[in-house]
Amino acid sequence: MPLLALLLTATVLGSPVGAQQTPVSSSQDGIKDEATPAPPSSLPVSLTKIREALETTPALSLRSIDERPMFRVQIRERQKIEELIATLNFKAGPVPAGGVYMAEQNRIMFPSVDNPLRQQFAAFNQSELLTILIENLAGKYLAGKAINAISKSERANAEAAAREEVRVAVAQYCTAQPRNGAGIQICDTPVR
Repeated sequence: MPLLALLLTATVLGSPVGAQQTPVSSSQDGIKDEATPAPPSSLPVSLTKIREALETTPALSLRSIDERPMFRVQIRERQKIEELIATLNFKAGPVPAGGVYMAEQNRIMFPSVDNPLRQQFAAFNQSELLTILIENLAGKYLAGKAINAISKSERANAEAAAREEVRVAVAQYCTAQPRNGAGIQICDTPVR
């Protein structure tokens, strides 16, 4: 590639220099003197060096032009997510109000035997806690089944309505056809 650039530079710079006419020296009486030789043109490069460079084999062979390039794609998003998850700390439980040290200080200063209303679930007595437990269990197990039953019933009703709508549309189409759609496959088969 550098040889090609060198050759192009020599060609571009050498052509205008060689194309210029040499100044004609004139004698004192205005007659041209053709016997005086023209001064040699001073090119910025040597023609012998250009010939030597062209005779050498090029570094780029034409065989490498036909080779197909190989491109590779690597996705690193999973590594980033794994690094992010590794930084999370799941070992610590929920932090009580005021921090861990405040909760420990309250536990030591106000023991549960002497101060039952200062404990975490002091807002509820035992019967209220039992009621909340039963409500949560009923909501989790019974309400889920009730919602599933209702959604199945709604789906069945929607499917029946869609079937009826298709049946009516096919009946209208068949009655609009000549001979009530005789010979048309959709009119000959009953809609389920």
